[in-house]
Amino acid sequence: MTSKKPMAVAIMGPTASGKTAAALAIARTRPVEIISVDSALVYRGMDIGTAKPSPEELASVPHHLIDIIDPLEAYSVAQFRDDAIRLVGEITARGALPLLVGGTMMYFKGLTDSLDDLPTADQAVRADIEAEAARIGWPGMHAKLRTLDPATAERLKPNDAQRINRALEIIALTGKPMSELLGRREKPELPFDLVSFALEPSDRAALHQRIALRFDQMLGTRDDAGLVAEVARLRARGDLTPNLPSMRCVGYRQTWDYLDGAIDRSALRELGIIATRQLAKRQITWLRAMPERIVIDCLGSDPTQALLDRLRELERELEEKHRP
Repeated sequence: MTSKKPMAVAIMGPTASGKTAAALAIARTRPVEIISVDSALVYRGMDIGTAKPSPEELASVPHHLIDIIDPLEAYSVAQFRDDAIRLVGEITARGALPLLVGGTMMYFKGLTDSLDDLPTADQAVRADIEAEAARIGWPGMHAKLRTLDPATAERLKPNDAQRINRALEIIALTGKPMSELLGRREKPELPFDLVSFALEPSDRAALHQRIALRFDQMLGTRDDAGLVAEVARLRARGDLTPNLPSMRCVGYRQTWDYLDGAIDRSALRELGIIATRQLAKRQITWLRAMPERIVIDCLGSDPTQALLDRLRELERELEEKHRP
């Protein structure tokens, strides 16, 4: 008899592709619990700019890994992986289907490909790197990284301070480029069968229209409501800075600059939409490197129904596979 592992379903996709709607539609057909795979939804008090599910949506089906930390704190890929594996086990034990829903591709990759044996952060080394960056700028640090680790530099933007810092830190601590260390990993076997769906756009311009519409809805027409008011409340705490991972989330860093007076409202809208488009582009690039995904056109006539139909087919196939 073949040992049957429980099944979990991943719903991946770029921002504004309809992942939450698809997950809630599945929830109307069977008992499910949703595990958020989103590095912004973990933060409490960050609701508008992260497109967090509404209170009604959160109440309609159990959700996990949403509102679990303060914006002052950090949440790593390793923490996500441990939490996700634990939650899948707990959810299946309750007789429900785990849905892993989100667009943080690093989390998905950390879950399926395991984690890399990389050194932990060293604050002294990071401080030295940041001091050098203050002198020559992050594009200059990116150029330095290109000479030391061309493969890693190739996939990073010249102003991606967080990741450039980390890549240079790893070189300083190990004497080896991060790309070499990443290549040593062995793919683990998960304690469940993961079926991965990707909601991807057949028309990038149409996705861009969705992104602009959603950002406009977040921004609203007044500064005392919407995203601007949300970031103003966070700033008023007095303990947050624009360099924190939470405040570097798309939309938040642009709004912080607006509240600082560095840009006007028109620029806030333009830069916020551009940053969201860039995020979607990176997400799609990650997705296309995942060969086992099942692609659903998020702009199709009924992407949710297409996903449901394909899921039912796969469930039947798995039953046949594990039949004694």
